[in-house]
Amino acid sequence: MRLGINLGYWGAGMDGDNLAVAQEADRLGYDVCWAAEAYGSDAPTVLTWVAAQTESIDVGSAIMQIPARQPAMTAMTAATLDSLSGGRFRLGLGVSGPQVSEGWYGVKFDKPLARTREYVEIVRKAMTRERLSYEGQHWTLPLPGGPGKPIKLTVHPEREHIPLYIAAIGPKNLEQTGEIADGALLIFPSAEHLEETALTYLRAGREKAGKTMEGFDVSPTLPLAIGDDVKGLADMFRPYTALYVGGMGSRKQNFYNQLAQRMGYEKEAAEIQDKYLDGDKAGAAAAVPHQLIDQTTLLGPIERIAERMQAYAAAGVTTLNLAPAGFTLEERLTALRAGTDALERSGLA
Repeated sequence: MRLGINLGYWGAGMDGDNLAVAQEADRLGYDVCWAAEAYGSDAPTVLTWVAAQTESIDVGSAIMQIPARQPAMTAMTAATLDSLSGGRFRLGLGVSGPQVSEGWYGVKFDKPLARTREYVEIVRKAMTRERLSYEGQHWTLPLPGGPGKPIKLTVHPEREHIPLYIAAIGPKNLEQTGEIADGALLIFPSAEHLEETALTYLRAGREKAGKTMEGFDVSPTLPLAIGDDVKGLADMFRPYTALYVGGMGSRKQNFYNQLAQRMGYEKEAAEIQDKYLDGDKAGAAAAVPHQLIDQTTLLGPIERIAERMQAYAAAGVTTLNLAPAGFTLEERLTALRAGTDALERSGLA
């Protein structure tokens, strides 16, 4: 099992710290450094900055938002980043959520599976450097009846095949991801529930495409905090878990809330959401079960982290992406170094 680092969102006064974290991960031999985007910093700019100041670590978007860019633009960006980084770019895509898609980008959040499939097909066709033409439900290239002509990409990416990942949570999205992508970006993964919440669907998609799980990258992100007081460490992540389970979406459409329900926390997920959407964020955080946090993070001394890593590897994880917690740069770097120590102790390095 490989290790990655997830920087999350850029900004909030942590720009220099995030670069230092990425550089230390590069020095320690981490496999990939991911950056996110929502409605603040964009992922490609951050990844360009990181790639220019690291040596060997891959850089990946987790994620570039599908409603934010036309697919041909994403192909251009991926090819350019792969070329500039010396073949170190990984393209992670996702539809985001209805609030961001419609509220920020003005793109209707409808038929996300069909849109993702078409988007991936166009991106991949563009990156073959063949002349681009496509007829689908959501995109037609060139536009019919106009002056447009099939055009081919002029940038030469370093590699013939840039790894493509999709952020997936729901069963149908996971199955499609297994079918059309090279890897799955997962969030709130529990080693104890990974088979029924993700692997079953990813495997079904691979089988639909006539493939096995061999070579497919199961790539979840987990917050990491080192210390002896596991309960105290878990309490640090109560607001984070409450935000996603309770506040990331509407009452009818919250993918993270639905995931918590599939893990067996139906009653607790409903209570967290009710409190959060009613404005009681503190109450929502207090309602998060300790076990839910402990199952979806890496908490405790290095020996305990190593045991949890073994559980994730046994469950089918191939790249474990860490989000080191800490209020200072040194705390984050210490957690980052502890991650490699734990991997070595686990025997998985």
